[in-house]
Amino acid sequence: MTRTVTPPALVVEGLRKEFPARSRDGKAVVAVDDVSFTLERGGSLAVVGESGSGKSTTARIVAGLDAATAGTVTVTGSRGKAVRPVQMVFQDPFASLDPRQRIGAGLTELLRVRIGLGRTAARERAVGLLAEVGLDEQHAARLPRDLSGGQRQRVAIARALALQPEILILDEAVAALDVSVQAQVLNLLCDIRERTTVAFLFVSHDLAVVRQVTDHCLVMRHGRVVEQGRTAEVLNHPQDPYTQALLDAVPRPGWQPRRRSA
Repeated sequence: MTRTVTPPALVVEGLRKEFPARSRDGKAVVAVDDVSFTLERGGSLAVVGESGSGKSTTARIVAGLDAATAGTVTVTGSRGKAVRPVQMVFQDPFASLDPRQRIGAGLTELLRVRIGLGRTAARERAVGLLAEVGLDEQHAARLPRDLSGGQRQRVAIARALALQPEILILDEAVAALDVSVQAQVLNLLCDIRERTTVAFLFVSHDLAVVRQVTDHCLVMRHGRVVEQGRTAEVLNHPQDPYTQALLDAVPRPGWQPRRRSA
């Protein structure tokens, strides 16, 4: 009996991104350098590193928001119905929502224009999407300013799911939320993973969040991948000194920052 091999949702090979020179030496700035990884269908992969490591630039290239200087990004569609196979949820949902448009109207318009649903069907689907992210019909009548930060992020997730993506990129999507709301949104993402085949690419500097919601992890520094593997293995048994330094910097009970010598 021949087994059917399911192709991965995403394959990134040899990715490179250069920005024009800003210094007198005329050298281009290399933000991403020879990055390769695979994201399995329905899987979850974290891209971690400090600010300037290239993780957000990598995510933007995968999402199609930036063009790569070299390398390839291959998204394999499985359902044949994804309007945009890659969707992105940003750190600040308020900046990505129209402040003048009510939540339900925005979702309805998206479903009518991009999916082709009729007015009634689009309205019903909009309410259904809000329910999927833990909101109800009353939230549809509100403006973004009338919602909390956690509720706005739920709307951003609902809007991304409306286009039936293969991959959902979350770029520091819970970093701006307080701890209790952050936990609620993370539980929502875990629930979405359990009931859909959407793959998650999770960009974060928070290793505790990464440990909770992802299966695999890659660590970036200065635009390059220094370590990757299963999340538990990378975080419990880091091999690269940079990964070890990131873990050592995570506050823990009794932790105190090292004092610099005078």
